[in-house]
Amino acid sequence: MRGLDYHRILHRKPDPPLKGLDAAVNRWIGSYRRRGSVFQNLQAQAVEADALRSRFVDLSDHDLQQSLFQFRQHTRREGRPGIQLIPALAAIREAARRQVGLHPFVVQLLGALALENGFLAEMATGEGKTLTAGLAAVLAGWTGRPCHLVTVNDYLVKRDAAWLQPLYRFCGVRVGCVTGDMDADQRRHGYDADVTYTTSKELLADFLRDQIRLQALAHPTRRLIRRLLAPQAFAREGLVQRGLHTVLVDEADSVLIDEAVTPLIISSPRPNAQLHSAARTAHTLAATLEPEQHYQRNLRYKEVDLTEAGIAHLAECCADLPGIWRGQERRDELIRQALVAREYFLRDKQYIVNEGKVVIVDEFTGRPMPQRTWREGLHQAVEAKEGVKFSDPSETVARMSFQRFFRCFHRIAGMTGTGAEAAYEFWQIYGLPVIRIPHNKPCVRSQLPDRWFLTQEDKMTAVVDELERFHREGRPVLVGTRNVAASEDLARRLAEKRMECQVLNAHRLDTEAQIITLAGEPGRVTIATNMAGRGTDIRLGDGVAATGGLHVLSTERHESGRVDRQLFGRSGRQGDPGSAQAFLSLEDELLKRHLPTAMQRGLVASLRRPAGLSRQLCATSLRWAQHKAEKQAWKQRLAVLRADEWLSESLSFAGQ
Repeated sequence: MRGLDYHRILHRKPDPPLKGLDAAVNRWIGSYRRRGSVFQNLQAQAVEADALRSRFVDLSDHDLQQSLFQFRQHTRREGRPGIQLIPALAAIREAARRQVGLHPFVVQLLGALALENGFLAEMATGEGKTLTAGLAAVLAGWTGRPCHLVTVNDYLVKRDAAWLQPLYRFCGVRVGCVTGDMDADQRRHGYDADVTYTTSKELLADFLRDQIRLQALAHPTRRLIRRLLAPQAFAREGLVQRGLHTVLVDEADSVLIDEAVTPLIISSPRPNAQLHSAARTAHTLAATLEPEQHYQRNLRYKEVDLTEAGIAHLAECCADLPGIWRGQERRDELIRQALVAREYFLRDKQYIVNEGKVVIVDEFTGRPMPQRTWREGLHQAVEAKEGVKFSDPSETVARMSFQRFFRCFHRIAGMTGTGAEAAYEFWQIYGLPVIRIPHNKPCVRSQLPDRWFLTQEDKMTAVVDELERFHREGRPVLVGTRNVAASEDLARRLAEKRMECQVLNAHRLDTEAQIITLAGEPGRVTIATNMAGRGTDIRLGDGVAATGGLHVLSTERHESGRVDRQLFGRSGRQGDPGSAQAFLSLEDELLKRHLPTAMQRGLVASLRRPAGLSRQLCATSLRWAQHKAEKQAWKQRLAVLRADEWLSESLSFAGQ
């Protein structure tokens, strides 16, 4: 299969998303696929594989490897492990113990079986998802078909591929990786392996680039004919991938949901001096406008609407300006863009400025994304606001949503720490039924009730006091913040108290893994934006368990409850003690954007009441705000997917 160039770009054509009654019926089917008997059957298989340990534990390395090669031969011949699945998994488990020094738990065998059967396995933080994925990837690699193991960043790609390489090699599976700094030859070598570790962005970008290279020869039959007629001219056409078949997605909630809000676009820069000049002028004009008088703000949708007074003011200011400034429609559009950049795109929140360039920061992970730009002149509007050198706008060459791309695989499975909240979306979009894998050891983390404050200042003062208390007790604390600005502000406050802390945000990612790994040491305070350090375990230092373990403090609830649960899940791993708590204020962005005014007033009255806070009202308000935010984000992702489907149908006359 690997040597057949005919299959290099074959992939499944995804069906359009279901609507109406079809969607309702499909939702019922998804619930049926997640029924309890399915879990019980997989659990019984995991126990059976565990019972086969004695069959392989006494074998020599040579005999164990010969058994693995026999399982590989059977899998390659049949296309799937089939009846050999349970003994094959038991043999791979023994190989993992010898090659990487870890003996997979029964719950990890259960997770691997879930992946092999096309489920999304919800496994708590610290339960060994990396090794679980490795067990399943060996089974997929034995088929000879392309298997891609997708994770969230290049560091984890390199780390996981290198760590599990001895296991793959012992099992007769070649492993490779593809990261953002690789050239075409290195990428081709990485994709030619049986199992390829990479990120969703690199995988989709290489897929689109291969499609661009092929152009009229995208159909495999045409390519085969050309290869027969002119083999020298063909010369692989510079392709790097060898097709799409199986994908195993680690941190699936981040990859398939959080980062799928926008499509991936392959573009080329196109100089446009007029746009630079217009963005600069628009910024100057926008500075003369006053909120409420000249424009109205819509915080929930991050939009602005010019008032009649604002339109009249602009007409007067632009009377002597040339060209586009004399036409009201284009003029108002440019001004609205400048106002949106000023009001809603804030430095150290939505972006940072690094070496004189505006770099977008991922809202969900807190990571910089230097290769991304905002479209339709927004990036230039932000650059005008910051006074940095303008970048050229880009012309779209190819685009595809992540939702559509991952539906192109014949087989898809994944893992995440939080999948239950998005079970409907995982099934409706990707056909992935969510199954919960139990803890290897009971979770004893203490979830403390949220603390509420009227103002942001009151909240941050309380956060500092809380950190001082934990520091005196010798307990390590991981503090989660929503953005770079909040993390830097908290670090400054602690410095004023002469408290040492480690900060992990988009400005300071060089030592990310080291900072997170040491976050469990006694008395250590680590401040991180959202899910920075995700995929790296926090192990408790000496004596920390006796003091109560790692404490996680969230300074603001996220728009998605899944991200909150991921953050809290950093403590209490593998039965360790730990605790978690959130501090909230009525000035938090989540509440200001998504709570109705009446509910916000009720919260203010409740907080000022002498009798104290109504916890039921606060809990209801929080659930309401997160529900509204998640519903809005779901609609945005669905709109991106439908736009892809619409483009595909509209351009169907152009063929591939």
